[in-house]
Amino acid sequence: MATTRTPAPAATGAPPAARRAAPLVAVAVAFAIIQLCCAVARMDLGWDETVYLSQVDPRNPAAYFSAPRSRGITFLVAPVVAVTSSTTVLRVTLALLSSAALYAAFAVWKPLLGPGRAALAALLFAGLWITVLSGPEVMPNLWVALASVATVGWFLRACTDGPGRRRALAALAAALAAVGLLRAPDAGWLALPLLAACATVPPRRRPGTVAAVLGGLVLGCAQWVAEAYARFGGIGRRLSVSSGTEGGMGAHPGAGLRAAYRALNGPQLCRPCHIAGPSLTHSLWWLLLPALTAAACVLAVTGRRRAGPAAVTLLPVACALALAAPYLLLLDYAAPRFLLPAYALLALPVAAAAAGAVRAVRSARARLAVTALLTAVLGAHLTVQFEELRANTADARDTTVRYRRAAGELGRLGLTAPCLVTGPRAQPVAYEAGCASAQIAGNNRSHTAADIVRRASRIPTALLFDTKDPYLPSYARAWHPHALPGTDWVAYLP
Repeated sequence: MATTRTPAPAATGAPPAARRAAPLVAVAVAFAIIQLCCAVARMDLGWDETVYLSQVDPRNPAAYFSAPRSRGITFLVAPVVAVTSSTTVLRVTLALLSSAALYAAFAVWKPLLGPGRAALAALLFAGLWITVLSGPEVMPNLWVALASVATVGWFLRACTDGPGRRRALAALAAALAAVGLLRAPDAGWLALPLLAACATVPPRRRPGTVAAVLGGLVLGCAQWVAEAYARFGGIGRRLSVSSGTEGGMGAHPGAGLRAAYRALNGPQLCRPCHIAGPSLTHSLWWLLLPALTAAACVLAVTGRRRAGPAAVTLLPVACALALAAPYLLLLDYAAPRFLLPAYALLALPVAAAAAGAVRAVRSARARLAVTALLTAVLGAHLTVQFEELRANTADARDTTVRYRRAAGELGRLGLTAPCLVTGPRAQPVAYEAGCASAQIAGNNRSHTAADIVRRASRIPTALLFDTKDPYLPSYARAWHPHALPGTDWVAYLP
């Protein structure tokens, strides 16, 4: 895979570095601003966030950490959680960090695509509602996406000779290690097309490139592998337990694709996913994405492109497909955040193809018309995404505020640390209340009913019970029910 850096188009001279960086800086700043204005304010902590935070929060007991999870995001937020319990401080910090990471990831592509196209790709990705909502959240998917963009970019840059090759190889290993630390299985899927692409690298460059990919993969997944042996009995056993937690990973191509489409504009977790699909106007971009990607690949292979060799388009597409495959083909439920890495990588060839379409028009007047049309289409797309952002932010706020209300009511009922909360929504409520959590059934089963009874005799304990659930655990039938105003739950206390 022989790649060369494409020089900036010659005009009156090479623009200064600040001028070349300006478009991408503007996108990163806008990304930070919209997060701070729309996604940070009044957003309480979600279920998965409390699981990750509890692992490093010195003020709360650690929640059960299930087999599919990786600990990279907990390491990222650990310094913040160590010094403050403020959710707002945490949100603002993550919003700023994710904006800086957006700039850093797509800046890798400036020598490959040019500064304008790299900035357009960043805008296409940052403009998605799920990208904005994920920025200040304690969730790994956005960070996997940005690390994947950097990984593929550094791989392509490492395939060149020159004084920067050693730096590119080191950055490639570091970026892939970050993916592995954040989500070990995703790092494995990402490494597959990269290792396959190594076969096309000239022999003199191949050993170093293969070593960087394998080294980054091993370094990033080392913690996950060590935990697999320490807690689950080995890698195979952990993967088996992970599959069970995910509902049985297997061939679900039809169900997975349908669920991904239905959950395109929310909810943030669609499990089971029996909701109606989004309207055509709000899903057209998703339906057109495969066609736009295919067109970019065709142009890369058959057409003359000023953005560089075909590998600059084909490799991010291959990596995007590899990262999306397990979520589209092996699961029967969906969450919009699952496809963030694929969206980030596909934004690169789509942006390059859009810019190439404008440059292919020879007439200045026609070029202006094409630019205006594409700008209008982009504006309409961003408008739709902003509408979905507002709706999903409000939905997330409505859900998480109930956790805080329930925790407050439990405190008034006498649950103070050390204490225990169990039931279907135990984990986020327990975190807000400063209690430990436990489950006797479901994907996060960590205790038995006998364990709950024994602990209830020693520390304040509450069972959260959904009034729509017809089954009350037998151990709690003699406990006293207490309504939790502002929620859907009743708390049963001994």
